[in-house]
Amino acid sequence: MFRLLPAGRLTASALPRAAPRSRRCASAAVAAAEAPAPPEPVLEEEPEFVPRDDYTPKQMVGYLDKYIIGQAEAKRSVANALRSRWRRRQLPEDMRDDVVPRNILMTGPTGCGKTEVARRLSTLVDAPFVKVEATKFTEVGFHGRDVDQIMRDLVESAHKSMRKKMERELQGQVEQEVEKAILEALLGKMSNTEDRSKWQEHLRSGALEDRLVTIEVPVQQAQQQRAPSEITDFINELQRESSQFVKTIRVVGSNKSKMERPTLTVSEARRRLGKVEYDKMIKSEELAQRALEWTEQQGIVFIDEIDKICAKKGAYSGPDASAEGVQRDLLPLIEGASVQTKYGNVKSDHVLFVGAGAFHSVKPSDLLAELQGRLPVRVGLEGLTQKELVRILTEPKFNMIRQNKQMMATEGVELVIEEEAIHAIARIAAELNHNVENIGARRLHTVLEKVMEDISYNAHKYEGQTVTIKASDVENALGDMLKRQDLYRHIL
Repeated sequence: MFRLLPAGRLTASALPRAAPRSRRCASAAVAAAEAPAPPEPVLEEEPEFVPRDDYTPKQMVGYLDKYIIGQAEAKRSVANALRSRWRRRQLPEDMRDDVVPRNILMTGPTGCGKTEVARRLSTLVDAPFVKVEATKFTEVGFHGRDVDQIMRDLVESAHKSMRKKMERELQGQVEQEVEKAILEALLGKMSNTEDRSKWQEHLRSGALEDRLVTIEVPVQQAQQQRAPSEITDFINELQRESSQFVKTIRVVGSNKSKMERPTLTVSEARRRLGKVEYDKMIKSEELAQRALEWTEQQGIVFIDEIDKICAKKGAYSGPDASAEGVQRDLLPLIEGASVQTKYGNVKSDHVLFVGAGAFHSVKPSDLLAELQGRLPVRVGLEGLTQKELVRILTEPKFNMIRQNKQMMATEGVELVIEEEAIHAIARIAAELNHNVENIGARRLHTVLEKVMEDISYNAHKYEGQTVTIKASDVENALGDMLKRQDLYRHIL
């Protein structure tokens, strides 16, 4: 493929060479040619964000700007709330308990980035995070999940993340033990030092990954099917009761696991032996304790669709078990309560709660006054304009345009989307949001998928070719959708 240079630009090889006017000039030209070329300026790479909990609010917002367009007020509010928790941990111990978290209530249309702001920041500051739907919970006394399950889910998430952190801390020791066990399985216990060093080199270079080896490991438990919701609720109910019956079941079920000697490849044996070593080194009591402390100090709960559990003041909502009663149950949890989990009791006093909702048919003032007081920081997110939709398509680190180009490249297709086509996609998405239903940035997926439908289906035919999408192609692909939009506009 040939690439044409823009008009008015010439390469250095295309310029005519002037003849040397003297021997001195000629020797100077030769010396200049033999001299080393000046080093090219090295572009400074963007700093890589490593998960840790001491970022400043400005650094957090800078990180969010890479992935989320606009919504500066929401970014600042959540960043300030997370930084306040770090500041609280620097205070004297007798003062920490009196500092309450800056719980937040986000309002704004769907698809404007409410969930993404909280989720991205929880990843950046390395905090336990759980997202729940307010409508999935019922008032105490009704069949269904009560709000205490929120804290159990948060502790479960923290337990898994904490185990991964402890595995990273022990990775060096585990790799040594696994390597020793594999060499022993390959050579036996009576091998000499010279043989072990040679085989160790081959093992570390990856030359033995497909070689079969017999190891001794505990029998793997068969993967159990997920229990129905009724059984899950019953198990959660048992977890709340520290009865002697439950303790007896745990003691009886904790027998020593049976061993087996499977013949596996070295790569698979390394994985199985690594899990065994991690289980030996990581004490369950220490893991549970660290997970509980981590949850209490840095946990984040995102309660979505919180507007769906409230009704207009004075309006009769009917006997809904997922409405005002859930708000009353949330009050002690957000204020600070102790919840029993299978790893121990966990307190919610310093957990950060972020409530979010579109609030189309109701207002934040329709929530219980006590719940409003427990979510003191108010943040309003604006709907996305056409200009912001263009930025969403092009600016984030892994934007939608880049994703589609990379996915087509896996099929050997070079995808080119012209700038006019990008603006056309954003314009049509903004019009559909305005005239049909405002679903925010999610509308871009609808429009872009329609544009890419034919190319994606026939990608095997375009292998080795360059496919260009123009603004006219966008209009043609969305013809029916635009006609329906005009119909909605005239009817509504």
